[in-house]
This record gives sequence, structure tokens and C-alpha cells, in this order.
Amino acid sequence: MFHSPIPFESARTAAVLRPADRVRAAAVDPDLRVRADGVVRIARWHGLLSVAGLLAVLAAGPRTPLLFGWGAALLVAALAGLRRTRRTDRRAIVEAGCHAGLWAVLPTLAGPAVGMPAIVTAIMMAGAVLCAAVPAAALLWILLPGIGLAAALAATPVQPALLVLPVYATLLLVGCRTLQRRVAAWRSVAIVERAAHESIALLLKEYEDQGVGWLWQTDAADRLVYVSPRICVLLGRSTSQLIGHSIVAVLGGDARLDHAIAIRQPFGDLAVEVPTPGGARWVSLAGSPVVDPAGHHHGFRGVGTDITEIRHSQDRLTQLASIDMLTGLPNRQRLREIFGDAIADSRRTGHPCAILFLDLDGFKPVNDTFGHSIGDAVLRIVARRLDAEVGTAGLVGRVGGDEFALLIHDGREPEQVAALAGRLIAAIAEPFLFDKGEIRIGLSIGCAFAPSDGVSIDDLLLKADLALYDAKSQGRGTLRLFHPRMQQVAEARAELERDLRLALDRDQLRIAYQPIVAAASGAVLGFEALLRWDHPERGPIAPADFIPIAEETRLIDRIGAWVIAQACRDAACWPDQMVVTVNLSPRQLLDPMLPHAVGEALAAARLQPNRLELEVTEAVLIGDSAAPRDVLRRLRALGIGIALDDFGTGRSSLASLDNRIFDTLKIDGSLVRDAAVRSETHAIIGAIVGLANGFHFQITAEGIETQDDLVRMRDFGCHRLQGWLFGQPMGHDGTLALTGIA
Repeated sequence: MFHSPIPFESARTAAVLRPADRVRAAAVDPDLRVRADGVVRIARWHGLLSVAGLLAVLAAGPRTPLLFGWGAALLVAALAGLRRTRRTDRRAIVEAGCHAGLWAVLPTLAGPAVGMPAIVTAIMMAGAVLCAAVPAAALLWILLPGIGLAAALAATPVQPALLVLPVYATLLLVGCRTLQRRVAAWRSVAIVERAAHESIALLLKEYEDQGVGWLWQTDAADRLVYVSPRICVLLGRSTSQLIGHSIVAVLGGDARLDHAIAIRQPFGDLAVEVPTPGGARWVSLAGSPVVDPAGHHHGFRGVGTDITEIRHSQDRLTQLASIDMLTGLPNRQRLREIFGDAIADSRRTGHPCAILFLDLDGFKPVNDTFGHSIGDAVLRIVARRLDAEVGTAGLVGRVGGDEFALLIHDGREPEQVAALAGRLIAAIAEPFLFDKGEIRIGLSIGCAFAPSDGVSIDDLLLKADLALYDAKSQGRGTLRLFHPRMQQVAEARAELERDLRLALDRDQLRIAYQPIVAAASGAVLGFEALLRWDHPERGPIAPADFIPIAEETRLIDRIGAWVIAQACRDAACWPDQMVVTVNLSPRQLLDPMLPHAVGEALAAARLQPNRLELEVTEAVLIGDSAAPRDVLRRLRALGIGIALDDFGTGRSSLASLDNRIFDTLKIDGSLVRDAAVRSETHAIIGAIVGLANGFHFQITAEGIETQDDLVRMRDFGCHRLQGWLFGQPMGHDGTLALTGIA
């Protein structure tokens, strides 16, 4: 805070400098250097006046030639000291010694003159005090006259006064020393203030000259008394047109600046918009009140900086931070702000608004097949189509990836919201034409309404996301409005996920084994490991209910590793020719360390690799990713059997068959059951068997439930059979009993 009422051009400070700083300050400021000549000059005039006083005192006493000679010598010494010569401390000491010596012989020359001790004592005190700035000179003024006075007194009847003289001299020495220290301290303060003043003046001049900012100062009435030329140039007005006017009025009448000045408190970083001939500019102001030691207010002093370009840059950065760079739509952060404002308006007015989450269907293969540059182009076209279709009815933004969001201002008619959603789905369903080919994708939408579905932004976003999840699970390419049932399902699923995370540690998971038999002889060839979950409160939970959760949460990695290790340990107890088959999740095949983990499980159980068979669906082979195929080849290289499961359903194709990866093909149970009632299915199964034989695959038929199924599949040429006809899934003890070990 500024306290001195002195303006910028004569500003001072009371800061204390280091000794080195004082030396430098004195070196550049000769006026503040300690000078002995001034002190000695005063002492000389003191000597002349003392002569005059002494002669007046002795006028009534005896006049001796020696006394008059002494006076003449003192007068000559005083006049000689008036010459203009360069003064030094040494010269001052010499001259002080001469004067003090003359006064030292006076008591002896004057004899028992009246008042002589008092006169000499006064001269001692006056000379010592006047020469206090030069300690050696002051010491001479005390010692020499004191010695002379003591010698004179020794020959008189007033000898007891000699006892007082040392005490007086000592007190005088202490007083002079104290005075000398205080004078030195005052000089030091003066040096510091002058050096600081010059430093501040240089810094302020540099501040203004370099164009960093400008300075201003007001009086107690808040009228300008000083402004830098720079602000005059900015405002297009001369200094005389600004001095004497209120700073608030000069800078456009900003209310915040007016308040800051009125309360007489320091302020800083106050951004004020100022009208100028070149248009509005922004300046940042800082100021502190000027208060004198008595506490009286003398105005304000401060600095200002033109921050127009900084302000524009900040505005641009703020805009960029709220815009999705790829599509030009509002980004996630900006959408959240927009949704929050719309929800608040809905709560205030009672008029509902709709929040929609949009997710592209089938977009990932676009990046995989055509590359990310084409994928980005598709996203830009999607943004344009959505924005054009919505128009003034709402606002579209991009959440990230292939996800978008939409605010519909008027949500009072759900039918109109549904109609707009239908148009959006149709617009995205239109093909995207590129040189590399035609691209088709879809759109799924989830919708929630405010304030009926929620009054907080997080609650509504969650519910719109739940509706989108339901739309994706119901076949995609559709709209789903939020329903409380969706939240109940989500909560139940979340609870199931929490329990699943603990199931393995709490020994709630187990493996059931279903027999695999030879089609020709009916002998048991091995078992398929089937994962089961026995929940302590809900009872048995179907794999179809918890396996998808395990895959989405990546718990399948840990659970799958446990299943493989346990199946290997159990199989090691069976006869040497029997195999165990384990299903692999597509997620597991993305782990390049899977072959290493399987090898460790085989080694730990001391099970031969050819007794382990891993089953995968062809879904893991769809797409351009080479990772699953590489993992399967490495597993096959270990000597492990690889089976292609559920062949003949879904998207099965010849491209999935690769005898470098697979050695077994499994016919899905739905075809086996369908063959009992539809003759057309016979042709499909026959083609599959013929194809498998051509690749030299082993063929396993699943879902054998009746004797007719057994005969039919055996007649088709299947090598192995599996189903309830041969036994329901059983525990490890059941497998031992079935194989005759137990």
C-alpha cells in the first residue's frame, strides 16, 4: 500500500538497504556523504564567538600580554580555518586539536580568573557536541581542555573540583558517542531514502518507457493529478484534458471502479471497458490509497495496463474450449452448461425440455475398414445432417467419439419429440458416399424429459443414457424414452456386478462338466467345462445373465483364467485320453498374454496340451483386427485344440474357416433340433459336414437330446456328440464316477 503523499516524480521509501547498498548509494550521492568540513566550520565560528565572550568576561580582570597573545593566536587559527580548501576527517581532527590545545592553556594563562572553570567547561561541552560527527575531534575537545583545566585547578584552593572533572568528561564522552550514533543513523536513513527514491524513479521510468503499462494518481477528491502519456494516447486526449477530472469519469464511469475508489481500499486486476477513438478497449487497473502518517487520505496511486489483446485471446480460447474441433458443434463441457441452463428454466417455468443421447450404430467398422480420415469425414457429415434436421427446435452437440447429444427446447409434446427423433434416424440412415465406396450406419436415441424425469443435470443425463442403452439392446436404430423400469434394471445390474466382483473370492463360482461322447461307440471322450454361479441369496444365476456383465466390466479376464486353471487341474484326474473343452470370451482373445497364461495352467496341472480344447465363436474373427487370430495361432502352436463353436448360425462364412487355426467344428444345437422337424435343415447340416471333412476338421454336434438326434447326427458323419442325452452337467466328482475312477 502507498502511504506517502509525495507524487510519483518525488516518491520515497523507508525501506532499509543492506550495507553494500548504502555504500553504493553514498558513492553515487555526494550530498549525502559524511562531511567533516561542515562540522569544523561551525566549530571555528564557535571559537571566534568564544574569544569575544572571553574578552568580555576578562575585561574587568587583569590583562596580561600572554592572555592577549593567546586570544590573538585563537583568532588567527579561526580565520585560517575559513579558507576554502578540501576538507577531510584528518584535517578536521588537526584543526580541532589546535583549537582544543589553545583552550587547554587558557586556565594556566588566566590564573585564578573569575568563572574560568565554568568557561572552559562550557567550551569543552560545546566543542565536543559540535564535533560529535568526527569522534576523534570530539575526543580532543574533551581531553585537551580537560587536562589544561585540571592542571590549573591543581594549583588553586578548589582542588576538590578535580574529582568532578573526570566524571563530567566521561558523561560528555558518552553523550557525544550517543549523539554521533544518532547522527550516523539519520544519515543512513537519508542515504537509504535517496537511493530508494532514485531506484523507484528509474523503475517507474523504465515501466513507462517499455510500454508495460501506465501510472496514475489522484488527490483526496479523486481527481487526477498525474497520468502517464501512454493513457493520454490511448484515450486520444491531452494531459491537460485529463488532469483535474475524476478518474472514474475519464475511464468511462465503471461502477466497480467507482465503488473501489469510494471505499478507499486497495484493489487489483479490475478489468474496465474504456471507450476510445479507436473503439472500446479493456484496461486492467490496480490502486492503493495514499495515506500520511497521521492517517489522512490523500487520494489513490496505481497502475494500469491495456489488456485488450489478452482479453480477445481469452475469449477465443474460451470459445475453442467449448467447441468440438472436428464438427464445430458444442462439446461435452459446453453441452453440460447448456443442459444445466435449460433444466433450470424448465423448473422455473414448468415447461418441459427434452435431452436426447444419440449413438451411431455400426460406426466402428468404418474406422477399421476405411481409416480414421474417412471416419472423421463421416462424423462431420453426421453433424451437418443432425444440425440441419433439428434447426431452431433445439441444439446439437458432440459428446465424443460417435456419441452426440441434443436439447429440444419445447418438450411438452412427446409425440413431436418422437417424430423429430424418427427424422434424425432416417437422415443418418441415408448412405454416405465416398470414393472408396458407400457407407451405411444407423442411429439409436435415448430421451429423458425435465423436470418430469429429474431436476438435476446428472440425474437427467444418467436417465437419457439408460434410455439409449435400452435402445441399443432392443435392436438399435430406434428411440427409447426413459421409463423407471430402465433404472430398476440398471440398479439390479449394478448390484449383480458388485456381487460378481466378490463371487470368485467367496468361492461362489464353480464348474459343471457336460460329457462329450464318440458318435460311433458312445464312449466318453471328455467333458465341456461350463461356468456356474451359485449366489447365496438369489440362488443359481444363469450364465446368460452374468457373462455379459463380466465381459463389459473386464472381469472375464480374471474369471476366465480361473476357469482354465481349474479345468486343467480337474482334467488331470481323468484317464489320459480324455479332453476338456473350455469356452473363451472374445475379450480374452484381445490379451496377448493369454497363451502364456494357458501354458502356465497346463504346466501347473501337469496336463498335456493336446488334452485341452478351447472353443471360440466366429464373432472374434469378424473385422480387420489381427490380434485374435494371432493369439489363436500361438495357442494352436502349443498343441492345444481350437474349436469353432456355433457354426451354422448368425454370420458363419467360409472366410471363418482356417485349418491353420481350427481343428474342430461344432454344429450349433439349434440346427440339431431343427433337423428333427425340417428337412431343409438336413441340406444345411450335410453341407457343413462336407465342408468340415474337406478341411479335415473333427465335427461335434451339440444339443443331442433324443435317440433320434443321436442317430441322425451319427448318420450325417459327425465324429463327436454332446447333449443331455448323455448326461446333464455335473460336478468334478460326477466326472470321476462316470469315467470309473471314483
